[in-house]
Amino acid sequence: MRKFTTRDLTLAALIAALYAVLGYFGNIFGLTFGVVQIRFAEALTVLPFLFPATAPGLILGCLITNLLSPYGPIDIVMGTLATAIAAFLTVRMPRWYLAALPPVLVNMVILAPMWSWAEVGAVNSAFWAACGFNAVTFAVGEVAACYVLGTVLLTALPKIRYFRTMIPEQRLAHF
Repeated sequence: MRKFTTRDLTLAALIAALYAVLGYFGNIFGLTFGVVQIRFAEALTVLPFLFPATAPGLILGCLITNLLSPYGPIDIVMGTLATAIAAFLTVRMPRWYLAALPPVLVNMVILAPMWSWAEVGAVNSAFWAACGFNAVTFAVGEVAACYVLGTVLLTALPKIRYFRTMIPEQRLAHF
């Protein structure tokens, strides 16, 4: 494991701030915690593929954003945990086009039941119906944020000379 440098810390802090700002911005329009949750900030969850140091920043940014959650402490903990798991899985993806897959699947699997529990309060037929509905809406929102916006980031950043020097050589080979 390599050392966490000042550049890494700065990058993580920048991503945390950007995630929080985008999360709060989306909340103005009801997108951050809406029925179909399209967090613009979730586009950033593909960045650990190129820059592993962004993972802690994503986790902190998600935590800050989830402080607004209408679902309270459970969403603060579980939502942040989902982002942490997705970020560390994204680092391990073998190809750039798979980088958006962990955030989509992890959020769908962890957050859909959590939101369903918060909505229904018991495991019954209404819970399972809500869970299915929430899983679909999470998948739609995550695909829009991660595969549409995130793919733009993943393909554009390696073309910018400043960022190209920061990307590990083995990741550049995938473009």
